[in-house]
Amino acid sequence: MSPGLVTFGEALASFRTSTGKLRHATSVDVGIAGTEATVAVGVSRLGARAAWAGRIGADEPGALVLTRLREEGVDTSAAVTDAHSPTGLVLRDFRSRDANRSAFYRTGSAGTRIAPEDLREDLIAGAGVLHLSGATAALSETADDATFAAAEIAGEAGVPVSLSLDHRPALWHPEDARDTLLDLVSHADIVFARTDEARLLGFDGDADSLVADLAALGPDDVIVMQGPRGAVAEIAGARYDVPSYPVHEVDPDAADEAFVAGYLADLLAGEPADRRVRTAAACRAAAMTVPGGADSLPERGDLVDLPRQHRLARQSP
Repeated sequence: MSPGLVTFGEALASFRTSTGKLRHATSVDVGIAGTEATVAVGVSRLGARAAWAGRIGADEPGALVLTRLREEGVDTSAAVTDAHSPTGLVLRDFRSRDANRSAFYRTGSAGTRIAPEDLREDLIAGAGVLHLSGATAALSETADDATFAAAEIAGEAGVPVSLSLDHRPALWHPEDARDTLLDLVSHADIVFARTDEARLLGFDGDADSLVADLAALGPDDVIVMQGPRGAVAEIAGARYDVPSYPVHEVDPDAADEAFVAGYLADLLAGEPADRRVRTAAACRAAAMTVPGGADSLPERGDLVDLPRQHRLARQSP
């Protein structure tokens, strides 16, 4: 069986209203959240192997996280159950794509207690790609240490390291984020960033300039996401302009994770660069057409109905 994705980080239980504020709800949609866990679900739905490692509480929200991941075919054998800390929660009011609010409850949570000793070196060393995020590094000092330790294990084993900058302003000061993210980028082979995240690192200009600046830090593949304007990528020295698919946007909550999952699933499948970025864009579009976080991520069959007029421009740097 071919090596798959290994991802390491925070996972939370998610409770979301279908419409309106939580105070008026009589029922909620129950699911999971967390960048790395969501990417693992997306990769698995696209037919590649995926494993998630992290720390969850010995409680019902933790059981929910593990159950949902296993139902999606994600390997959770490296997950650590913490009997002394609760699983983090996110509560989300959903009214429309432009009017929703999320409240995170993670102070003292198991996810914030992630530490280097939680890592399974054999799992990371046997991966096809390791995916990390800046969000987990922001959780605590031990989570930051664990993120860098995972990257170093992968690097020593020759496993490509994928990184989503995934800057969360509520978690840390911009200056702290800048220093840590710059260091993480230098450890990564593949980097995904929104334009605002790339500018947080001190870079300026349009997406083409941001891609060049990030690539100069060492990654082989750099993808700068521009939301509805698509993305710009530099992959193995070639530049790609990736337009977005025209779809009716309902909920963008997991759009970035869907993009990352599409790219990594095709990378694991051995697809060429132009196919990887097309699949990534298609997954992003498909995820936005239905409400929900991880639940919105597409399977391969969901991508065939997207508009056929999508075109990909490739140019030399």
